Amino acid sequence: MRRDVFQAIADPTRREIINLLASESLTLNGIADNFHISRPAVSKHIKILSECGLVLIKPSGRERYCEVQMKPLQEVNLWVQQYKRFWTEKFDNLENFLASATSPTKRNKKIKK
Repeated sequence: MRRDVFQAIADPTRREIINLLASESLTLNGIADNFHISRPAVSKHIKILSECGLVLIKPSGRERYCEVQMKPLQEVNLWVQQYKRFWTEKFDNLENFLASATSPTKRNKKIKK
């Protein structure tokens, strides 16, 4: 089954695995040593990350090294950016409204009436 990157990053353990692998390649045991879950559970998370293209597994002798592939996260970044622009505009409009509603000239006009 082909999974998407959103499904992969939905789980906090998988996000932490990505953070861990962002600084160095690790074996499955090396990854498992950083978590309080079983090695089979780590393998399951790695499989999901691998299926969506976030982790590449490279055999080296008897070991299998996992390394992160950040390119699939660009899809997430593009999706988030559209909402970031939307909310930035909304908050800017709110800030402008509040600033104009509480400006001294507006308050003085209200008091004089």
